[in-house]
Amino acid sequence: MNTYNKNERNTVKRVPKRGHYDKKTVYEVLDAGFVCQVAFVIDGQPFIIPTIYGRSGDTLYLHGSVKSRMMTSLEEGIPVCINVTFTDGIVLARSAFHHSLNYRSVTVFGKAKPISTEQKNVAFKVISDQILKGRWEEARQPTQKEMDVTSVLAVEIEDAAAKIRTGPPADDKADLDLPIWGGVVPMTTVYGTPIPDDHNPADRSLPDSVKHII
Repeated sequence: MNTYNKNERNTVKRVPKRGHYDKKTVYEVLDAGFVCQVAFVIDGQPFIIPTIYGRSGDTLYLHGSVKSRMMTSLEEGIPVCINVTFTDGIVLARSAFHHSLNYRSVTVFGKAKPISTEQKNVAFKVISDQILKGRWEEARQPTQKEMDVTSVLAVEIEDAAAKIRTGPPADDKADLDLPIWGGVVPMTTVYGTPIPDDHNPADRSLPDSVKHII
């Protein structure tokens, strides 16, 4: 299937026309970033933790210390909700009420499960590529000791929805003649000039992975 089924937990209720359930749109938003918010409940107490993720097909990979509360809790198979959001612009209306943001957001529902030792390197590469494609091949590979202290979980996407707002403010017709500027201030994330650390020789050039993003 190329679309996630709409149900009670993933259906966009507020401004439903902004909801998208096709996998193409969901994947595009997920692939635009690498930081997510992971929400879960332990003994009735809700938690939300920011972390790095990587996507491969309908699977999101999370990693962390084997002693991490999030990782040890999620590996028991409890329900998890993951959100990724990007702010694309500040929407300035004539009225304070109609101010808004242009944004892209995806919310994912599923359960996490541990993966085998053999699968860890595959997951590590997926996560690394999500952040900076090509860096995995440039870097030293993890040692067995490093792998032993790192937990990796696979979250199979059971349900998901994207919610996207674009365009100008939705002013009331009566406000359009007010002497107030209205419009959108675009926002974007850009990479700055790389700063080498003190352990690089003077003649060491930037790696290809970095050259591709600046």
